[in-house]
Amino acid sequence: MALPPRLTALVDSTRAPVAHMTTRRSLENLVAETESGDGQLKRAVGATQLTALGIGGTIGTGIFVVIGEGVGKAGPAVVLSFALAAVACMFSALSYAELASSIPVSGSAYTYSYATLGELVAWIIGWDLILEYGVSVAGIAVGWGGNWNEFLDSTFGWQMPDAIAKSPEDGGILNLPAVFIVLAITLVLVLGVRESARVNLVMVGIKLAILVFFIIVAFANFKSGNLHPFAPAGRDGVVGAASLIFFAFIGFDAISTGSEEARNPKRDLPIAILASLAIVTVFYVLVSLGAVGLASADQLSGSDAPLAAALDDGAGITWAASLLSFGALVAITSVCLVILFGQTRIFYSMCRDGLLPKGLARISPRFGTPALLTVMLGLLVAILAALVPLSEIVKLVNIGTLFAFVLVNTGVIILKYKQPDFPRAYRVPLNPLLPLLGIGFAIYLMTTLEAQTWIRFIVWLIVGIVIYAAYGYRHSRLRSEPERAAGPIIE
Repeated sequence: MALPPRLTALVDSTRAPVAHMTTRRSLENLVAETESGDGQLKRAVGATQLTALGIGGTIGTGIFVVIGEGVGKAGPAVVLSFALAAVACMFSALSYAELASSIPVSGSAYTYSYATLGELVAWIIGWDLILEYGVSVAGIAVGWGGNWNEFLDSTFGWQMPDAIAKSPEDGGILNLPAVFIVLAITLVLVLGVRESARVNLVMVGIKLAILVFFIIVAFANFKSGNLHPFAPAGRDGVVGAASLIFFAFIGFDAISTGSEEARNPKRDLPIAILASLAIVTVFYVLVSLGAVGLASADQLSGSDAPLAAALDDGAGITWAASLLSFGALVAITSVCLVILFGQTRIFYSMCRDGLLPKGLARISPRFGTPALLTVMLGLLVAILAALVPLSEIVKLVNIGTLFAFVLVNTGVIILKYKQPDFPRAYRVPLNPLLPLLGIGFAIYLMTTLEAQTWIRFIVWLIVGIVIYAAYGYRHSRLRSEPERAAGPIIE
């Protein structure tokens, strides 16, 4: 039975916003937009620089600190925990590789969700990534400040006064070293992606050289007796440590945020994503094996600087603290650079799509970067790092990353069935089995997080939905340029 005209109009007016929110960006338009040449990001980096970005964004305080925490849970079997965490990341890495090479557009999981799951889901993951990357950079910068003081103390026997080296929560006035490193990295990012990639490549070379030195010394002084008992807590200890260690692998996904600046994205992006994860895994396994062979589990788990403690106790290298403090300093700097780079590119993509103010997406004709946006985000992160206590909020980084992994794996499955003929330079093998495994690992690890972390995450998403309803929905380019839509996902 036909509805009265007024009631039909009311139903249609209710359906329209829902249809718009489930509308996808056209894959063809997404790719074509980046090739127009007018006011776009410069394609300036190759596979080597992209791989270095992945390594730079991954190897940080995790390898220098988290080994001790992992050993406390799993004993010498922490080596297996690193391998298990790598496998958990591998499934998501395969999905990132397919989407990054097929949709070589800045924005990472935000853009992929826009093309596969629709505008509302894209906004949610973009809003999630803003929190993940922004809080992550601030937390990393605070860690840089602490390691800077440790380096000064171990090398010169002097530290900066607490008033200018710690946040108010920790008894200081402001964390000046954290502000300095954020502003310095912001300047490098403004100058250009090529310059940023070169700086990161140098830092990656330095920290890998220090880790190679550790591995050589460790295996030259290896004590097999330290491996017994190998797994004192059994399987539960190995899995528990893997849940903790998983977050030492986060960072390879930042490569995809630079898709639009890759010279040959269809070839270079899959190589960079998979190669960086493989290289990081090899280093993590070798370093962890060397550490448990150099020192006992008790020595490692009881130290704030487990690698330095292993060199000191196991090899008698007393100057190890200075070397490892310097290595940690360089490692954290490169992580901060890569993650802040990813933050600016995600924000840029959301501004370009009209979900946030478009004026912020302007590209500097001199530097070929979103300079205004980069400076704005750099200042906000610097203020956060200087003043705000981050001990609890940083946990949001974990849930945000895992949520992105779920959506990226889901996007690969949807593309397989929705657009099977869309050209792909790389395809995930055994799709949908491997993406489903990636989703399963991510959801399992999300269930291990604290209830307070979930509450904060949900509150942040609610705030984001309010902003989308008040601004993003009305200003989206899909409202003013409907030809960019590919139609609702559910027809």
